[in-house]
Amino acid sequence: MSKVTRADVEDFLFHEAALLDEWKLNEWQALLTDDAHYLIPPNDVLDGDYKSSLFIIADDRERIRQRIIRVLDPNCHAEAPKSRTQRIIGNVRILSQDGDEIVVAANYICYRYRRYERVGQYVGSYTYKLVRNGDSFLIREKKIIIQANELGQLGSVSIIL
Repeated sequence: MSKVTRADVEDFLFHEAALLDEWKLNEWQALLTDDAHYLIPPNDVLDGDYKSSLFIIADDRERIRQRIIRVLDPNCHAEAPKSRTQRIIGNVRILSQDGDEIVVAANYICYRYRRYERVGQYVGSYTYKLVRNGDSFLIREKKIIIQANELGQLGSVSIIL
């Protein structure tokens, strides 16, 4: 088994960001393992466990699927019209590689443009648990840290970060 390079991981993360920015959520969903988790911890327990702390979002695979169905529905007022987003991914690091699982960290800025609202800026870090899938990867876990002292000023997190 060949060692994964940072460039391999960056290409994957850039592809994921493009899918999210283009609202290709079904294609993004195809990047997930069957046991995937999408997690956003609270600002006061960043290293907490979603099983014992109240997370902002703690979705398993089925809840991710349901979230995508809701947000893509034309009647979803939280995203009507759809936000325009632009992500910048940087400082990508491979933290560990054990067999087929690779733990990766990255920083992000996600600019969100909505009609009648100021530009929203979500800034923070990602931690991924990726598994090899041929020449690419699948996401087993995506944990998002939002670097904000107070989340209320950011509005609802109806987009997939």
